[in-house]
Amino acid sequence: MATLQGLWQHLQRELFPLLTEELGPLGERDHQFVRVVALLPLGRLVERYNWGGSGRPPHERTWMVHAFIAKSVYGFITTELLIDALKASPSLRRLCGWQSAGDIPHASTFSRAFAQFAADALPQEIHEALVKLHCGPKLVGHISRDSTAIEVPEKALCKAQRLPEVKSAPRKAGRPKKGQAPAPRPPSTLEIQSARSLSENLKELPNQCDVGCKTDSKGYKVWWRGYKLHLDVIDGDIPVSALLTSASVHDSQAAIPLAQMSGARVRALYQLMDSAYEAAAIRDFVSGLGQVPIIAPKRREGFIPLDPAQQTRLGQRSANERVHSRLKQEFGGRTVRVRSAAKVMCHLMFGVVVITALGLWQRLC
Repeated sequence: MATLQGLWQHLQRELFPLLTEELGPLGERDHQFVRVVALLPLGRLVERYNWGGSGRPPHERTWMVHAFIAKSVYGFITTELLIDALKASPSLRRLCGWQSAGDIPHASTFSRAFAQFAADALPQEIHEALVKLHCGPKLVGHISRDSTAIEVPEKALCKAQRLPEVKSAPRKAGRPKKGQAPAPRPPSTLEIQSARSLSENLKELPNQCDVGCKTDSKGYKVWWRGYKLHLDVIDGDIPVSALLTSASVHDSQAAIPLAQMSGARVRALYQLMDSAYEAAAIRDFVSGLGQVPIIAPKRREGFIPLDPAQQTRLGQRSANERVHSRLKQEFGGRTVRVRSAAKVMCHLMFGVVVITALGLWQRLC
């Protein structure tokens, strides 16, 4: 936090006055963009793109990362609109790194760079480094877990194209013979996840575009085509972990991988989840991390309600809802124009990085 405070004082006392003198008055979005870029730990992460061969050197990838961050901050729906704004606005162009309009790369160059960032999962690495640097040393109170629907202009896989489900061998019907032990119950998916590493669990999560269904607050079923974005959010509306799965994946299937991911980044006291995550394997795994799981019970006959203290803590889950809402309304969650899981996740993660950086500044202010 001391480092963040020093950076804040530098921005307020030196950088913002200098930028205003150099570029003219800055708007609120300009200030947000500068704050986000000032926090990004890009140095080590973009070294892989440094030119070291023959031929024409590529465009500076750091500036292109800045441009994609600007696309989320300023709400540009397409890359073409971003390029037009860079050419028309000297202040935005200078903030990203380019001096003149003629230096702005062509749309095809932006497309190739975006594909490269998506294949390398660069925004995910930036987000992880940001969280570990500023949230890792601290103890957080609550981790709120939930998912949201992501609609995309992509053709959903038909049932025959989807990955085949791994089914256990059928158990023999009827009671076992006298003196014969019953056949052991095959382990569930959640029990298998508990015994695997994070990388193994991520490989097994489906991430093809398909059709999902959920029940809204009024009890109606809502269908969409695309993906699900699963987020872990800590107090202060700061997302610390993110996963993208197929739209048809049940929320509970992403709980243990998210817990593994968040456990490597922050130390928390409680994990808050809704009734979709109610499972003994999830409770046991969270408890094994030294944290307290608080999961809303399913309202069925004989259910045991949460005590008043737990119910009050569960109300902190609104942090996750606010982050999902901001991502969709302000930072590109509803304007996905790319295809394939890697590119969709790259687009969303630039918005998640922006929300994370602004949340860190908000805690300081």
